[in-house]
Amino acid sequence: MAARSGQVTVATAGTAVKGPDVPGQTFAFRALDANTNPVYIGTDEAASPDTSATVGFPLHTTGEILTLKASNLNTLWFDVTTNGEKIGWIKVD
Repeated sequence: MAARSGQVTVATAGTAVKGPDVPGQTFAFRALDANTNPVYIGTDEAASPDTSATVGFPLHTTGEILTLKASNLNTLWFDVTTNGEKIGWIKVD
């Protein structure tokens, strides 16, 4: 059975990581409560700079949830401003 939820950990702040290979249509995202700063989600690793505070959508640890349509989680990129912070995700469809 394919994964229906998980976490993306960004080891090095400022270096965007690609999401895992999870086919789907709709995903929901939330910054983990233990994070100390916003996390960022974007679609273009080729942007200059990478998905980041400049070109990504921010998620704060206030409980906000972002829902996105994507054919696969690996089409999205994740970045943080503090090493090791995480983004939780769940496949909605």
